[in-house]
Amino acid sequence: MARLEGKVAVITGANSGIGLATAKRFAREGAKVFITGRRQEQLDAAVLQVGHGAVGVQGDVSNLADLDRLFDVVRREAGVFDVLFANAGGGEFASIENATEEQFDKTFAINVKGTFFTVQKALPVIRDGGSIILTGSTGTVTGIPTFSIYGATKAAIRNFARHWILDLAPRKIRVNVLVPGATSTPGWHGIAETEEQNRQMIAQTEASTPLGRLADPDETASAALFLASDESGFVTGSELFVDGGSAQI
Repeated sequence: MARLEGKVAVITGANSGIGLATAKRFAREGAKVFITGRRQEQLDAAVLQVGHGAVGVQGDVSNLADLDRLFDVVRREAGVFDVLFANAGGGEFASIENATEEQFDKTFAINVKGTFFTVQKALPVIRDGGSIILTGSTGTVTGIPTFSIYGATKAAIRNFARHWILDLAPRKIRVNVLVPGATSTPGWHGIAETEEQNRQMIAQTEASTPLGRLADPDETASAALFLASDESGFVTGSELFVDGGSAQI
């Protein structure tokens, strides 16, 4: 039997990359999938790729009205759901000397505020015994030059999980943090200012990763599937690193 047969999953930030790969994997494993993204055209294309009756709801996780609309759709079409993958996030390089207030506020609004209120708004709709997966970062345990704002937001997410496993224990809702390493996604390949800078960064990253390469999004999706499924029924509050060993050395 498919590992998510009969379950309903909500995945934010699923237009591309890890979110999209996970949505496709969950759907193949039997889940009814609701996905979000900020750009309608990309979202429509992602829904077609996921197939299996996937539903796309356009929205920005830092906008609480958009989150209300998302879970209204889920409630109307599914009643309740089982798995939340709060994956939407982002960041950009900015040194402490040159970072702007706008960059700071934007990154915290998406990653911290967005994750917090995604989970808050989900609680009336998610089943008791459900699984919540948060997207973390290796930047919470290793230093990354000019990436301190992003790292700080992901440290907040790790701390959310530690508190929420206590807050949600009466409902038997599990909360875990999925920690991707450098992954071959459009966002990662386009994070530097020029193609040459991206090539150099990828080469340096591969050289410093014990497995010697970037991750494929499907590899991270496999880890998300484990955390979403009943196979991880006694796993909560954990960090699952899918980083090729890069944060372990």
